[in-house]
Amino acid sequence: MLMEQGGRKLREFTEASYQETHTKVTDGIWHISGLGHSNAVVIEGESGVILIDTLDSLERGRKLLSIIREKTGKEVGTVIYTHGHPDHRGGAGAFLEGKPEIIAFAPKTAVLERTERLKDIQNLRGFRQFGYGLTDEENISQGIGPREGVAYGEHHAFVPPSVVYDQDQVIREIDGVRLEMLRLPGETEDQIMVWVPEKKVLCCGDNYYGCFPNLYAIRGSQYRDLAVWIKSLDVLMSYPAEYLLPGHTGVIYGNDTIKEVLGNFRTAIDYILEKTLEGMNLGRSEDQLAAEIKLPPEYESLPYLGEYYGCVEWTVRAVYTAYLGWFDGNPTHLHPFSPKARADKRTVLMGGRTEVLNAARKACQEKEYQWCLELCDQLLDSDGDDREAALLKSDALKSIAVYETSANGRHYYLSCAKELRG
Repeated sequence: MLMEQGGRKLREFTEASYQETHTKVTDGIWHISGLGHSNAVVIEGESGVILIDTLDSLERGRKLLSIIREKTGKEVGTVIYTHGHPDHRGGAGAFLEGKPEIIAFAPKTAVLERTERLKDIQNLRGFRQFGYGLTDEENISQGIGPREGVAYGEHHAFVPPSVVYDQDQVIREIDGVRLEMLRLPGETEDQIMVWVPEKKVLCCGDNYYGCFPNLYAIRGSQYRDLAVWIKSLDVLMSYPAEYLLPGHTGVIYGNDTIKEVLGNFRTAIDYILEKTLEGMNLGRSEDQLAAEIKLPPEYESLPYLGEYYGCVEWTVRAVYTAYLGWFDGNPTHLHPFSPKARADKRTVLMGGRTEVLNAARKACQEKEYQWCLELCDQLLDSDGDDREAALLKSDALKSIAVYETSANGRHYYLSCAKELRG
C-alpha cells in the first residue's frame, strides 16, 4: 500500500512486533520469536524435544539449539516442518546431533510441471522482494520478521525430511506427546497445523500472521487459492485452542480472542475474493478493480491486517488472472502493439523524447512518482539504453519507496533503483 509515511509505519510495526522473545506458553512448550525471520515452537517430550520449524539459517539454528538445551537439558529428537519455505527449514542442520526424525507433508496440489525452468527469474525477483542487496537501513524489516540470515552471509542448512506424509491428517504420539498434524493448504500447498490437545496449543504455521497475508508473492508463484485458504482458517477456528502459535509474530491467548482474530483475518480475505469476483462478473477490468477494492475501515484499522507484507491490490490482480486469465474483455487488447511500438507512437504524439523526459522530471519534482515511472518506462521501452530515463526512474523508485508499507514492495522498489544505477 502506498501512503504518507509508509516506510515509517513499517518501521514502527517492525519494532513493535519483532523483538526477540522466548515465551513459555504453558508447561513444556516454548514459542521462540524474533531470533530468526520465522518462529520456532519447542515441545518438551519425555526424553527429547519436538521442534516445530528450525529458523532460517544454520547459525540461527545453533542459537536456537543453545536455548533449547538451556530450557530443557534435552536434544531435539523430532523436527516437524510446517511447510517448505526456506525460512522455516534453513536451520535444520544445527539439530542433527540428536539424530531426529524429520517430518513433512507432501503438497496437496503439485506445482506446475516445468516450473523449474523459471528458477533464474524467480531467484532474481526473490532477491529484489526480500531486499537481499539492501543495507539494514534501506531494508527496515521483512514485514513478517527480522531480516533473513542469508542477508548477513549466513547459510541455509536444509535437511530433507525422513518422513513425508501424503494424507490430510496424521495423529501420533511422539515421545509421550500426543499430536495431530493436519494438512491445511493456504500460503503453501504443503502447509500444516499441529494440535497438542492436552495443552490446547495450536501451531498454525503461515496460514495466519499478524499483518495482511501474502496472498500473492511478487517474486512470482502459483495462485494461492483464497477459497481454500478461507476453509483452512475455518478449520483452525474449529479447535478449542487456548494458545495460537503462528510461524511469524507473537502468541495469541484465549479461545475467544483466537476466534475473533482468525475470524477477522478470514473475513478480510473473503471480502477481497467476493468483491473481486463480483466486479469481474460485472465486466470490470483488472486495473479498475485493483484501484477500487479496499478493505472496509473496520478491518483496515486492525493491527493484524496492516499491509506490511501482502497487499490488497496485488491480491485483486491475482484473483482476476486466476479466474479469468489475462484478457479483460476489451477487444482492443486482443492483439496490442508491442511495448516498443506503443512507446514510439506515444512519444511522437507527446512531442518527442525531450518533451517526455521533461514531463517525467516535472512529475518527479511534483512528487507524482508513479506518473514519472510510467513516462520513464515509455522512453525505456522505446530505447532500453536511455541512460537519462534510467537514472530518473531510479530516483522515482527511491522516492516512491518512502510511501510503501509493504516490506516486499519497498524492497522491490529500492532493489530495482540500485540495479538501474549499475
